[in-house]
Amino acid sequence: MSFKQVFISPVGRKITMGLTGIFLILFLIVHVGLNLCVFGGEDMFNSAAHFMGGFWVPRVLEIGLFVFLLTHIVQGLMLEMSNRAKRGVGYRVNYGNRGSKWYSRSMGLLGTIILLFLILHLSDFWFPNRIHQHFLLDGEINLYEKMQDTFSNLVVVIAYIIGCIALAYHLLHGFQSAFRSIGVYNKKWLALLKCIGTGFSIIVPLLFALIPVSFYLGWI
Repeated sequence: MSFKQVFISPVGRKITMGLTGIFLILFLIVHVGLNLCVFGGEDMFNSAAHFMGGFWVPRVLEIGLFVFLLTHIVQGLMLEMSNRAKRGVGYRVNYGNRGSKWYSRSMGLLGTIILLFLILHLSDFWFPNRIHQHFLLDGEINLYEKMQDTFSNLVVVIAYIIGCIALAYHLLHGFQSAFRSIGVYNKKWLALLKCIGTGFSIIVPLLFALIPVSFYLGWI
C-alpha cells in the first residue's frame, strides 16, 4: 500500500483511524491522570501542568497529538461521507439495535459533539495558557484557579458533562474498533478488548466529568 493509499483508500483510512485512535486512547490515560492531580491540591496540579507545558518532551508530543487528532477527525469525516454515499437512501428494513448498537451507527454525530467539546475545552484552558506563554510573555496562568473560575458556571459544567457522555459512547465502539482496524480478529483477544474497552469507556469519561462537577459542588 502506497503512502497516498493510506489516506484515500477505504482500507487505508480504517487503518489510519485505528492507529490514531489507539494513540488518542493513550493520550486520554495521560490527560485524565494529570487532571486528577486537582484532588491533590493547587500546588500539585499546577506543578504537573507546568511540567507538561514547560518541558520540551511533552511539547513535542503535543505537536504529534494535534497531527494525530486532525488526521483522526479528517479520516473519520471521509469514512462517514463514504458510508453515507454507499448506503444511498438507506436500507429498507431498519433492524435498530438488533443489527448494531445505536452508538455504532452514530459515530459521526458523537464525533461532532466531541469536536465541539474539544473546541470549548481548548478555548477555556489551552489557548489562554499558550497566549500568556508566547505572546504576553508573562508565564503560564494559574490553571487551578482558571478551573475554579470556569467550573463555577453551571452551563459550562453541563456542557462538559455532555461532552464526556459523548466521549463514553464514542469509546464504546471506537476502542475495540481501533484494534479491529489494525488486524485484531482473534475471538479471544476481541472478547478481552471488549471487556477492557467497556471499562475504559465508562471509567475515563466518568473521571473527566467528576472534575467540573467537583469544582462546582465545592468538593475540591
